[in-house]
Amino acid sequence: MSFLRRLLGSDAKRGPEREPEPEPGAAPHDEATYERDLLTEESRRLNDDFIQRQMRFADKSWTPPSQGGTRRADDTEDAE
Repeated sequence: MSFLRRLLGSDAKRGPEREPEPEPGAAPHDEATYERDLLTEESRRLNDDFIQRQMRFADKSWTPPSQGGTRRADDTEDAE
């Protein structure tokens, strides 16, 4: 269809109006702003004394010992 329009020189509207494409330099600025906002919000959220203490001692948390063993109910081996 577009071939015929070009061949005949039709000035008819060729479809819905398109939004102009963003400039190549505009996208990184928006992305940088988004990343900066995320980092700011994250630092504000973590700026609490309680959360700081939780993160400081997270590797020292107690975990209960595992229960049971390697033997399962459907094992047919004799119990030792």
